[in-house]
Amino acid sequence: MATWDLSKTIHHVLICNGSSCNRVGAEKLTQAIRMEITKRNLDDTIHTTRTRCNGRCEDKCVVINYPKGTWYKDLKPEDAPLFVEALMANNDYREKVSHSFNGDGFKRLPGVSTGIFKD
Repeated sequence: MATWDLSKTIHHVLICNGSSCNRVGAEKLTQAIRMEITKRNLDDTIHTTRTRCNGRCEDKCVVINYPKGTWYKDLKPEDAPLFVEALMANNDYREKVSHSFNGDGFKRLPGVSTGIFKD
């Protein structure tokens, strides 16, 4: 298993690969984001992690940017260039944001489902 030097990392991108996201192309999205990062020589700056379910299945495919705490919804492989560009400009890829961290918690943007409770 490899160990990465994260000393230059600015963004940690968590890409959901849970079953709902996988059914709509999460693996292709993961590869597209990683390829875009490599193409721009940003492997030291942006670290990606493939996760399991992040609990926002209605928003599939879900991607989370930390430490900023921005959650993205409905990302597709073709969104990878604009997503990575927005990260490097320290902006949000606005049309795909579902939740933003405001210091006191997460703010849900208008029109985004509140979620469902699990038993």
